[in-house]
Amino acid sequence: MIFTRRTLLTTAVGGLAATSLGDLAWAAGLPKLKQKDKYKIGFAQTESNNPWRLAQTASMKEEAEKRGWQLVYTDAAGSAAKQVSDVRSMIAQKVDVILLAPREEKPLVPAVMEAKNAGIPLLCIDRSVDASMAKAGRDYVAFIGSDFVKEGNMAGEAFAKAVGGKAKIIELQGTVGSSPANDRMKGFKDAISKFPDMVIIASQSGDFARDKGRQVFETLYQAHPEATALYGHNDEMSMGAIAAMEAAGKTPGKDIMICSIDGTKDAAQAVADGKIAVLVECNPHFGPKAFQTVVDYAAGKTIPEWVVNTDRLFTKENIASYMPEAF
Repeated sequence: MIFTRRTLLTTAVGGLAATSLGDLAWAAGLPKLKQKDKYKIGFAQTESNNPWRLAQTASMKEEAEKRGWQLVYTDAAGSAAKQVSDVRSMIAQKVDVILLAPREEKPLVPAVMEAKNAGIPLLCIDRSVDASMAKAGRDYVAFIGSDFVKEGNMAGEAFAKAVGGKAKIIELQGTVGSSPANDRMKGFKDAISKFPDMVIIASQSGDFARDKGRQVFETLYQAHPEATALYGHNDEMSMGAIAAMEAAGKTPGKDIMICSIDGTKDAAQAVADGKIAVLVECNPHFGPKAFQTVVDYAAGKTIPEWVVNTDRLFTKENIASYMPEAF
């Protein structure tokens, strides 16, 4: 059968939509979600190898338990391919909603589109996917997370002030191809571009991991002993770099100034101890906001394409107030 505009309208009005027409309907807009007291939620986590991820997962589990919802939880263990498979498994299990923390921007696009085609609303949590391939508000409900460019900007501006506008910087990037790494790099570079004596002399990925951050910093510092500063895309890499500095007989916060992003307990303590000069928060407690967004979406409320988390800036002057809530 050939579907014309007229036959589509006639079929829809008559309530006789076939499966192929249903597919076309989903393709034209986002999947709907019925209002219920309890939902079966899929949460596809990217990995569990650092305090930030553990805090995020705990927040999701606590909120599900609080509401009495079923949580289907998976851990991709740092593999984009496994995370795609995890989402497909959730689709097969017919979850009501999928909350996805994409490991990388491009590889997770097929999973996002498959959820849409299966009629399951999906929200990207803390990281987004490539907007040229899948768009919030069209292919998935929304992105819930921080403004990573702003985080990098805040970090760069505060760090420039801390070092007097002069530094030779080693940058430890996050996971290659991830939105936090891409955006934190951009925001920081934009901020320090106003200071001609602040220069990134070496930049390499430490994959958001402590031990990898330590190894990469060791290598880069040996090649660039003139470095006077470190910009770490997350606290785990920065803490690994601090270990490498101390092993090399250098004093963090004196010989090498440090700027980091996340807000873990270890990093907050390092700020209090004078080892880290600037710490930008990236809030991992997504459970309440993510689950409430699901409720609002089912109720037919307008969901912004980007539900923004607000992050804070910490230095030695105000870190004491944050210590009790650091994760």
